[in-house]
Amino acid sequence: MAESKVEHLLDSIHFPEDLRHLSQDKLEQVCADLRQYIIDVLSENPGHLGASLGTVELTMALHLSFQLPEDKIIWDVGHQSYTHKLLTGRKDQFDNLRKFGGMSGFPKRKESNCDSFDTGHSSTSISAGLGLVKARDIQGQKNSVISVIGDGSLTGGMAYEALNNAAKLETNFIIVLNDNNMSISENVGGMSKYLNSVRTADGYLNLRDGVYNTIMDMPNGDKVANKIRRFKNMFKQMVVPGMLFEDMGITYLGPVDGHDINAMVRTFQEARRIRKAVIVHVITEKGRGFTPAERHPARFHGTEPFDVETGLPLKARTSANYTDVFSTVMLKLASRDERVVAITAAMPDGTGLKRFRNVYPDRFFDVGIAEEHAVTFAAGLAAGGMRPIVAIYSSFLQRAYDQILHDVCLQNLPVVFAIDRAGLVGSDGETHQGIFDLTFLSSVPNMSVMAPKNRWELEKMLQFAISYDGPIAIRYPRGEAYRGLKEFLAPVEYGVSEMLYEERGTALLAVGSMVSTAEHIREKLKSAGQPCTLVNGRFVKPMDTDVIDHLAGTHHTIVTLEENVLRGGYGERVTDYVQKHYPQIKVVNIALPDAYVEHGNVSVLRNELGIDSDSILAQLKREGVLETDAEA
Repeated sequence: MAESKVEHLLDSIHFPEDLRHLSQDKLEQVCADLRQYIIDVLSENPGHLGASLGTVELTMALHLSFQLPEDKIIWDVGHQSYTHKLLTGRKDQFDNLRKFGGMSGFPKRKESNCDSFDTGHSSTSISAGLGLVKARDIQGQKNSVISVIGDGSLTGGMAYEALNNAAKLETNFIIVLNDNNMSISENVGGMSKYLNSVRTADGYLNLRDGVYNTIMDMPNGDKVANKIRRFKNMFKQMVVPGMLFEDMGITYLGPVDGHDINAMVRTFQEARRIRKAVIVHVITEKGRGFTPAERHPARFHGTEPFDVETGLPLKARTSANYTDVFSTVMLKLASRDERVVAITAAMPDGTGLKRFRNVYPDRFFDVGIAEEHAVTFAAGLAAGGMRPIVAIYSSFLQRAYDQILHDVCLQNLPVVFAIDRAGLVGSDGETHQGIFDLTFLSSVPNMSVMAPKNRWELEKMLQFAISYDGPIAIRYPRGEAYRGLKEFLAPVEYGVSEMLYEERGTALLAVGSMVSTAEHIREKLKSAGQPCTLVNGRFVKPMDTDVIDHLAGTHHTIVTLEENVLRGGYGERVTDYVQKHYPQIKVVNIALPDAYVEHGNVSVLRNELGIDSDSILAQLKREGVLETDAEA
């Protein structure tokens, strides 16, 4: 890393208590230093920049207001937790953020006792916080529990399920709504500021409770109190934001300037006194302090290495990735078929649907962070005669398993699932690795599952999927689209694999991203004088049993290759068939272990997990499959 521009003051901050003796000026200097440090590190070691820059002051205020680790902070998703990590004794590890063996980009309980709950997916913090509150109360503890959730995450249905339960509380629970996308007009904003200053002023709660008790002691006090309450609620409905929460039974405080440490500390102090669930509405600016990120927050959600002065990427991308290919093909499909509609869950940029949205706005639907709704919504569109394509990352599609099973596949509806980020995704780690989709999708009746070997096959599979009259999924990896094997492009036929090279002895049956790996293995075997057959599986479900029958007469070993966990995946399906019909044939499964995969560079992870070509050759040697030594 280049020499840091961080001031000495930040170097003196090791734990939150180091902040408490600092003056306001020095606190502001620490904030500036934190921002610069995060920018410097992430310019060379990519991570989630915009969210972290936007919550520097918010994090400072939380650490000044609460005592960690006794008090518990749950960061929804966790993209915004970098300042929290830096203030809790992990600055010396920050250079290795998201690297294999280094610090996670998300909160991890095993990493620090100041991380009270592991996060990575959205909309979970209120539910988790509510659980921690109940655990606290049952055990007679007195600590505070604070769930931090963004306005985007609040679109997730799970958040509202949790709020519904939190409204019943008769004990303190603080929910911080980090709002970085809401514009408040001047008149509303001014009145809101005034009302917030009244509601959070010292002594307000005591005054309110005292007045209420006095009225209730008067003759007909209950009637007077009810009239006052009705007037108060009517007035608040007109001028006070947050009435949704108030009507649910959750106290609302805010909005508060999320870059004013003192204002937030005062509000948090008042929030601690409320014997029920309370929402503190904090307004922040995503990417604050770094002009390129302020202007283009979406671009700096997850960064590649960039120039600190300009914000421009250091390395221009020259080859299309699978998301780019999907984006282009979607426009073609929509131009040819008016029934084609696209659905995403708050990821139009990430899934490649931004261009589709611009060209076909009436046929594009961003449902927010609501994968369950996205899938059932697609089912309704399909039942109404449309051809919906649901574009969702593999790890996020897990959230909609019930909807896939019950609402789509039970009715055998023609919904296409475009599953991006399938397989190993790298630095985001356990919560984002897309290594379970082949397993959970293959378990559902009526579902068909495909995986392309290269960019051209993705296009052909999408064309096929639109014409298929039933649920079908196409999973493809993150990163550059493979450009090899271009000469092999047999028409896509339902449930039929593609024979690439046919010889005898050992057969490699690979699906998706592992076809290119299998191609490298075959080349090394051939150079060592060992014949080898290579089959592109194409369909994980239904599996092509005809090709296995064909291979059985001339091969002694079948090797399956997939970038998915072994349990319930392609390899186990092949093994089951071979053992039942051809017990004399040896089957070797190359897949991921039954475990969560930590963060790190994908190439490093493939080697560590034994699914790169060299590791596979070494395994085949140990298994006694190789007839000759094939050097890596």
